[in-house]
Amino acid sequence: GVNHQDRPAFDILSDILGYGRTARLYKSLVKEKKLAANIWASGGFPGRKYPSLFIFSVNPSQGHSNLECEEVISAEIERLKTEPVTLRELEKARTRARAGVIHSLSSNMGMAFQLTFFEVLTGDWRNLFARLERYNRVTAEDIQRIVRDYFTIENRTLGVIETEETDS
Repeated sequence: GVNHQDRPAFDILSDILGYGRTARLYKSLVKEKKLAANIWASGGFPGRKYPSLFIFSVNPSQGHSNLECEEVISAEIERLKTEPVTLRELEKARTRARAGVIHSLSSNMGMAFQLTFFEVLTGDWRNLFARLERYNRVTAEDIQRIVRDYFTIENRTLGVIETEETDS
């Protein structure tokens, strides 16, 4: 949930794995292996107030399967358990987090939304700004710990949507 001590590490991990064209999974699945058309990774599904799910969503490229993509994602998760993320990856994710907060406050509507969101979900609007400090304290070891603790086979649920080929 939003107030859990591991929430900042999950947010940073989401960024490193699945946000933008420089994310680990985008580079691997889309750019290099061309197995997928897109990839998305995010903590906090379906919401952030209460404990929720960390999800990976991938659309395989034509001629490739969900299983191929799942194998690459699983391999990356296993790699994170033994190899820490780089300082550069951490800094990039922190910078994006700060920029996101600044951007979200650039309009009256954005400011009203963010302050209300944090007041309602965390109990204090000031947590919007405390969140940035919590992001700055996330370490590579924190990322490894949450991946080891939470990303286990026992915690995994896999949902696959596949289309059937038609005769047309």
